[in-house]
Amino acid sequence: MPDVGEGLTEAEILKWYVQPGDTVTDGQVVCEVETAKAAVELPIPFDGTVHELLFPEGTTVDVGQVIISVNVGGGAAPEAPAAPAAVATPEPAPVPAQEPAAEPDAEPEPQGRQPVLVGYGVAASSTKRRARKATTTTTTTTTAPAAAPVVVPEQLNGHASAAPRPLAKPPVRKLAKDLGVDLASVTPTGPDGIITREDVHAAAAPAPAPVVEAPAPVAAPAPVAAPAAVTAVASDARETRVPIKGVRKATAAAMVGSAFTAPHVTEFVTFDITRTMKLVEELKSDKDMAGLRVNPLLLIAKAVLVAAKRNPDINAAWDEAAQEIVLKHYVNLGIAAATPRGLIVPNIKDAHAQTLPELSKSLSELVATAREGKTTPAAMQGGTFTITNVGVFGVDTGTPILNPGESAILAVGAIKLQPWVHKGKVKPRQVTTLALSFDHRLVDGELGSKFLADIAAILENPKRLITWA
Repeated sequence: MPDVGEGLTEAEILKWYVQPGDTVTDGQVVCEVETAKAAVELPIPFDGTVHELLFPEGTTVDVGQVIISVNVGGGAAPEAPAAPAAVATPEPAPVPAQEPAAEPDAEPEPQGRQPVLVGYGVAASSTKRRARKATTTTTTTTTAPAAAPVVVPEQLNGHASAAPRPLAKPPVRKLAKDLGVDLASVTPTGPDGIITREDVHAAAAPAPAPVVEAPAPVAAPAPVAAPAAVTAVASDARETRVPIKGVRKATAAAMVGSAFTAPHVTEFVTFDITRTMKLVEELKSDKDMAGLRVNPLLLIAKAVLVAAKRNPDINAAWDEAAQEIVLKHYVNLGIAAATPRGLIVPNIKDAHAQTLPELSKSLSELVATAREGKTTPAAMQGGTFTITNVGVFGVDTGTPILNPGESAILAVGAIKLQPWVHKGKVKPRQVTTLALSFDHRLVDGELGSKFLADIAAILENPKRLITWA
């Protein structure tokens, strides 16, 4: 599993596009994974035949772990599973923990298998970890009179009688320790006999869930592990537990970090946006905007860029380590987007330098890519200012939390027809409310107020897009 972003530690396998026995070529996409930032398609850097998929869809895998093996030499790798199968025949019970892996070949001939993606070879940690699985053959080989006297002492380095150590990732071991669960008593359900978080939760539950002898599937920890099982009991269940992972997990961590690091201040302004709405309708029929999407968000984004030019100190970042304020002379404009996988904030690079037609095209591409779940990690990095449009949900306004590393974020409320005093008379006018949250370490009240007032003034009288630009 490669690190497809900066500093990511894990990714979930969403979909395999190949199966064992399939032929693959260098650069062919073999699977789609979801990181903490986005869904990404992974290519294979080899020509060969798929030997084994080491993790099923829906599994969260640490960066650096082998997830697929490819036979590029022509024949040695597929024979690997035969050895554990033959040893395990006399005693079927431990077989599930031994069969799926080609580990015995990994130690003497690491060059015989070429596991996976984007330039990752066989990591030393992976090889050592898989070698540990061989220790579980202690119980099975004791019943095989021919192989036991010779093979077992060599493989176990003289520790043939030692109890096998349960297989689990460090986070799972920590969870078991926190819950007071002995991993040796947990029944593994993960690939290659690995104990999962769900297995630990099931073992910690009050009910005796891990009774292996009971054939009924009701004793399994289905409400935690499998969405299908959750659906089956949804009509009677009072609670449903959904694992926190992927984009949702990253968003939660970022929001907590932002909320408790940057001192937030939020200001509001309510104003008449009727003239901007009329300009939107005029631009829709303008030949220079033909084929482009024109909506209020486009002009709001342009107003933000003009206001940022008039108030450049709003576009900054706080560098805690260097104890410096970093003033940005460019605007990478982030647009918060709700997707099936959670909230993401891709940004338009150098939005300050784009014309209105270019900005319209960039916004359309950004939104379309986000809805398809194809936003890349690079598209979500380096943002300097964010707009979140809560008005599309009929919400008047909100108090948005800063995107980490940015100094301000603008929430756009719903645009509604309301009674408004216009030219001394009460008339129905299009009215909206903007909310600006900013980091008070960087932005004081005067700067934040001027910036927000400038945005409102531009949208109240959009001719200022020309006179102030």
